[in-house]
Amino acid sequence: MDFALTEEHNMIVETALRFVEEELYPHEEQVEREDKVDPELGKQIIQKSIELGLYAANMPEDVGGGGLDTLSMCLLDRALGRASMALNYLVYRPSNVLQACVGEQRERYLLPACRGERVDCFAMTEPGAGSDVRGMKTAAKRDGSDFVINGVKHFISHVDWADFIILMAATGEEPDNRGGTRKKITTFLVDKDTPGLTVRPGYSNVSHRGYHNFILEFDDCRIPETQVLGEVDKGFDVAGEWLGATRLQVASLCLGRCDRALELSLDWAVNRKQFGQQISKFQGVSFKFADMELRRKSAELLTYEAAWKYDNGTMTDSDAAIAKLAATETLAFIADEAIQIHGGMGVMSELPLERIWRDARIERIWEGTSEIQRHIISRGMLRPLGG
Repeated sequence: MDFALTEEHNMIVETALRFVEEELYPHEEQVEREDKVDPELGKQIIQKSIELGLYAANMPEDVGGGGLDTLSMCLLDRALGRASMALNYLVYRPSNVLQACVGEQRERYLLPACRGERVDCFAMTEPGAGSDVRGMKTAAKRDGSDFVINGVKHFISHVDWADFIILMAATGEEPDNRGGTRKKITTFLVDKDTPGLTVRPGYSNVSHRGYHNFILEFDDCRIPETQVLGEVDKGFDVAGEWLGATRLQVASLCLGRCDRALELSLDWAVNRKQFGQQISKFQGVSFKFADMELRRKSAELLTYEAAWKYDNGTMTDSDAAIAKLAATETLAFIADEAIQIHGGMGVMSELPLERIWRDARIERIWEGTSEIQRHIISRGMLRPLGG
C-alpha cells in the first residue's frame, strides 16, 4: 500500500493552508466576539475561494465543480478545519446528494450551487427524531401534482447562508422486518422563500460561534412534484451517499483542529520554562505528546483509508463510522490535553485552544452520535454471524 501523497495532493494542501492563514485566521477573534460573520466579509471569503478553485471542489468538473476525489477532499477539509467553522464553511461544499438532480433541477439547484450563486442546507433532524430518522413526523402528502408539507425541523445548520433546503419528509408507511411498519421517506428541494415555510433562530450553542442552527416550520407548505429529488419514497437511497461522505468531512475537519492544537502545544512546551527548564523535559508533559500523536495518526489513517475505499467503491457504513468516531474522539482528547499542557493560559480566550475545546464537543453528536457510530460498527461485525 502506497501512503505517499501525490504532487497534486501537496498543492491542494499548500493552497488551502495559505488561504486559511491569510483569509480566515485574521477574522476568528471577530467572529468569536460577535457570534456572526459579517456579510461583506463572507462574500469576500467566498469569492477568494472561488478564485483559488477551493469552492465546490467536491463536485464533478462537468457541473462546474473542482472534481476532487474523496481523499483529496479529506486533505482539503483537514487544512480548512484548522480555522473557525463559521469561516471555513464559507468555502462551500455542495451536498453530494445534489448530483441526483435531473432536468430542470440541474439548472435551478445543482449548477448554481457549484457556481457560487446558490447555497443548500440539509434538513433531517426533528425535536422528536434525531438519531431515529424513521421517527420523523414532518410529512408530505400528495395533493394532485403537488406535495403539501407540515412539520418542524430543528438543529438545521447555516440556513442563514442558504437559498434552498434539501428536505427529508415522510410520505407513507411500509412493513418492517419486525412485523410492524416504518415510514417511507422522500427527499425534496424547497426554496427558502416558499409560502408556508417559516425560518426561526435556533438554540444558543457552546460550539462553533458564528455558525448557527435554525428551526424550520412547515405549515401547509406546497411544492410541486418536480421538486422531488430522486424517487418518491426513496429518500434514504438519495441520502445514503451524502451521509457517508459527510462523516468523512467531519473526521477531516476534526483532524485539522487536532493539528492546530498539537502544534500550539509543541511550541508552548519548548518555550515555556518551569523549575529552570523547558516543560517539554518533564515526562508528565512529553508523554502527553506521545499519546496525542498516537491517536492523531490512528485517526488520520482510518480516515484516509475510508476515503480511499470510497473512491474505489468499497467503503462500508462501518468504515465511515470508524473514521468519524476515531477523529471526533481524538479531537476531544487532544483539545483537552493541549489545554492541560498550557495550564491556565489554555482556557483564556487569547489563545484558540478554548475555542477548539468547546467546538470539539458537538462533533461527537452531530452527523451521528458516537453511540450511533458504535452501533453501526458492531452491527457490521455481528450481522454476518447472525447476531
